[in-house]
Amino acid sequence: MALIRWTITLALALAGAGAQAGEWQWLFDGETLAGWHVAAKPEDRGKGFWQVRDGAITADSLGRPGHDYVWLVSDGEFDDFELALRVRGYRHSPGNSGVQFRSRYDESAGWLNGPQMDVHPPTPWRTGLIYDETQETKRWIHPSLPNWKIEPSQGPKDWTWRYADEGDGWNEVRIIARGTKVTTVVNGITITDFDGAGILDDDAHRAHDVGLKGHFALQLHVNDELLIQFKDIRVRALD
Repeated sequence: MALIRWTITLALALAGAGAQAGEWQWLFDGETLAGWHVAAKPEDRGKGFWQVRDGAITADSLGRPGHDYVWLVSDGEFDDFELALRVRGYRHSPGNSGVQFRSRYDESAGWLNGPQMDVHPPTPWRTGLIYDETQETKRWIHPSLPNWKIEPSQGPKDWTWRYADEGDGWNEVRIIARGTKVTTVVNGITITDFDGAGILDDDAHRAHDVGLKGHFALQLHVNDELLIQFKDIRVRALD
């Protein structure tokens, strides 16, 4: 067990320095939040919303909706990559989450700019779609919509999701980003496959240094009561 922990810790350090192309690097050691840090407004940073439970990174704000956005951000940053992870959501959790990528926290604004793969167990058909949290954008970019509003008819035709009380409750998720092209796969079904040229590389994204390179982040949405877990988080750089 000590050797396994040492190997994963070394992999985390390598990932923070930049993963080698083709080599899978662990971003979570299964026991601690090493390699990650909380980004939030000062009043929310010490509330313990993000922790490790039963070998999984867990966001738990049930009964505590009085908070702003709280992100758990990877120390390392990445440009072209494939990210793989497992997600478990709960039926009694009404909150929203997501996996941001190529993102960056703006301390002065208290905001994490960059694109996000939505994870929304209350209406799981949304999971895998792309919402852009960049301050000047703040809208769905796949599908392309004018704001945050979205209807089931605008989501994917095929999708699947399992809750914590169904089998082991874990969902397999992948994000592949190469240049401006982004693909997301949830439980073996491709949800997003689009080219964000003109969006991810526009003036606003370049000004914030996001869209083409940046950090991963797990989201706790403002004022939400959320219980969600992530594990088996790994990444490989793409040439």
